[in-house]
Amino acid sequence: MIENNTLKAKAVDETNTGNGIHLWKSDEIIVRNNNVDGHRDGIYFEFVTNSTISGNTSINNLRYGLHFMFSHNDAYSDNLFRNNGSGIAVMYSKNVTMVRNRFEENWGSSTYGLLLKDISESTMTQNIFYKNTVAIYVEGSSRNEIIKNEFRENGYAIKLQASCDDNLIDKNNFIGNTFDIGTNGILTLNTIKNNYWDKYQGYDLDKNGIGDIPFHPVSLYSMIVEKMPTAVMLWRSFLVLLLDRAEKVIPAVTPENLRDDFPVMKLHDLST
Repeated sequence: MIENNTLKAKAVDETNTGNGIHLWKSDEIIVRNNNVDGHRDGIYFEFVTNSTISGNTSINNLRYGLHFMFSHNDAYSDNLFRNNGSGIAVMYSKNVTMVRNRFEENWGSSTYGLLLKDISESTMTQNIFYKNTVAIYVEGSSRNEIIKNEFRENGYAIKLQASCDDNLIDKNNFIGNTFDIGTNGILTLNTIKNNYWDKYQGYDLDKNGIGDIPFHPVSLYSMIVEKMPTAVMLWRSFLVLLLDRAEKVIPAVTPENLRDDFPVMKLHDLST
């Protein structure tokens, strides 16, 4: 057990500093209630299985607040990841449970609150993503569940790459994000349903709490920015408004099957 430690450094570059907590080829480890500040990676797991990370604060680290590599059957809950190079990277792992964590103010040109790369059969629920450049970036990942999370005031809430399939995005709240979902392909094979979208402009004539028309969270402008990043300078311009309105009337570029057929009209209670 690694518990109740305060680890503080003043790392300047990644090559001349180490990780706050570093585990390699370990099993059934508990990392709990530690404060890690200013390292390369706050917490690093490689080939670590059946372990738990809970109640930690990992802030101001150069690279990741938490870094997973080839680590299966682990869980992390009730942690805070703030102002890191990126919040968390979970890579080449399966059966990872992520519950009630906070990802806050992880900003930068290549910065994510949570990076999922080649992940499968994992669950993210009741997490809060607040003011990250990209809240969740998903690449090459399958059979994961993103359920009952809050995405608030991020650049992108979710970047779901075309290499992902059979993932479920269900019962989340999307509030005040610049882009709710971005992707780099036309064909997407994931399920999106029952989410609250503050940009939804549909109606609920039968008063059952579910919008009567689907919501398409991928805007034409987000597709343009994906291919031409400098186009972000046109954000909030009248031209962008016209493009997105035209795409809603006659969809031609945005992925038709990446939509929420059952958008809810009220915020979900994420505490249950």
